[in-house]
Amino acid sequence: MPIRTDGSRDQACPATGASSRSSPSASRTVRTCPRLVRALRWPAALAAGGLAAEAMGQRIPAPHLLVPMALGLCLALTGVMPDKAPRWANRVAQALLGVLLGTHLNPHALSDTAGAVVPLTTVTGAAVVMGVGAAAILARRAGVDRASATLGMVAGGSTAVVASAEELGADTRLVAFMQYLRVGLVAATAPVIIDWVAGGTSAREAPVATREWGRFVAGDHQGVGLLLLAAVAALGVFLGRKTRLPCPALLGPMLLTAVGTALVTLTGTLTEIVPMDAPPAYAPAGALRTALFTLVGLDVGLRFTRHTLRRVRSLLPVLLALTAVVSGGCAVLAAGLARILDIPFSDAYLATTPGGINAVLTTAVVTDADVSLISGVQSFRLFLMALLAPLLVRFALSVLRGPARTRRTPAPAPPRARLTSARSGSP
Repeated sequence: MPIRTDGSRDQACPATGASSRSSPSASRTVRTCPRLVRALRWPAALAAGGLAAEAMGQRIPAPHLLVPMALGLCLALTGVMPDKAPRWANRVAQALLGVLLGTHLNPHALSDTAGAVVPLTTVTGAAVVMGVGAAAILARRAGVDRASATLGMVAGGSTAVVASAEELGADTRLVAFMQYLRVGLVAATAPVIIDWVAGGTSAREAPVATREWGRFVAGDHQGVGLLLLAAVAALGVFLGRKTRLPCPALLGPMLLTAVGTALVTLTGTLTEIVPMDAPPAYAPAGALRTALFTLVGLDVGLRFTRHTLRRVRSLLPVLLALTAVVSGGCAVLAAGLARILDIPFSDAYLATTPGGINAVLTTAVVTDADVSLISGVQSFRLFLMALLAPLLVRFALSVLRGPARTRRTPAPAPPRARLTSARSGSP
């Protein structure tokens, strides 16, 4: 680095490569430049994912989920964006998605599935049992500790499970990778499977010309609708945290919107102005809904960084095989459920598939599936896993075979510490 006669140094900005003297103001500029670049990466990636999805159009199913997912995977593996979505962006997306899903949970739709509680509960329990069986194989054959194997392989509430992993004595990073590996595989394959079952039509999105890009909410008054949307989302997140819901950013706004929609429907309020089957005026629509789907896909893809894959590369083959087996078993359960309840296989598959609730429900909305059925079953499994996670870990530690804790290789002592130990005569 060149040193001038006045004592100043030349420094270069990582974004532009331009050099500048290291005066106090220049030093602040150099420190600010990387922060500005990091702040602009996310809007740029979100815009690129949306434009790429529009370019794909009707060539692939659910492009606003799959294309951003592939883009996020490429950006993470190449090191361009080694970090996942900012926490605030993820929370905002979950809250808005919860409001969108809550608009589908009206009393008329829920009454149609009320008689299917027993088979739906049985299928959900069977999916949990399959996850525990896969965890037993992983602990016995791959040497993964039993707590991590159980929390990583059981589907339902991936965010809540990862958050509680350390408290339950599991390896948080390993649990997170196993959970999001399954989420990524299901999110990538579910739209393709649904499109194949429907003959190549259900998951295709509308052409750009037919969309209302100037709309952000379903109502005619966009400003009022956006204010109502922000208020409902914020209040839902607040109530979700106060009531200690699992995944409060998603379930809080979803349940609050469902309650509000039910009150309007049952009391007949505003039915002269708004039809009973129409979405609320604050429901996300148009460009905002598309941006939500794009953010969900991008967030899933960015979780698979080079460091994460390098750390678990020896476990990757067995994890992929067990995830495929569990997903296949859930597909078999979906086929039986579709036959018993006389519903389309696509609805039963999305209701039972062991993917993340965000990605699955996004796929349900995009493919025009029965969102009330799917969100009900997926939410029930999320609640069930939040309650059963500590019990499942205790069961794994007492019954399953395998190491109780992950084998960790202790780091070598630094040279100075070893020299001090030798001089003091300590072993």
